[in-house]
Amino acid sequence: MAGNNVSHAKNRTRRRFLPNLHKTSLLSDALGRTVRLRVSANALRTVEKRGGLDKFLDDAKVSALSLRARRIKRQVARALLAAAS
Repeated sequence: MAGNNVSHAKNRTRRRFLPNLHKTSLLSDALGRTVRLRVSANALRTVEKRGGLDKFLDDAKVSALSLRARRIKRQVARALLAAAS
């Protein structure tokens, strides 16, 4: 996203609004290990709200996930299916 910095004298200079990204390790209960992902602070809040990485990935649309997150989602789904049978 882009916008303007506006000074007190109304001088405008272009600026960018960048996402608040963090490299973090998230615990997957289904896989039994931690997964390193680069996620935004907002996504971290959503993971906590949904009750963990596994539930977050289960509820998320595939089109909204990165390639790495899609792979992890498939791994979690396979692990949960194997645990159920």
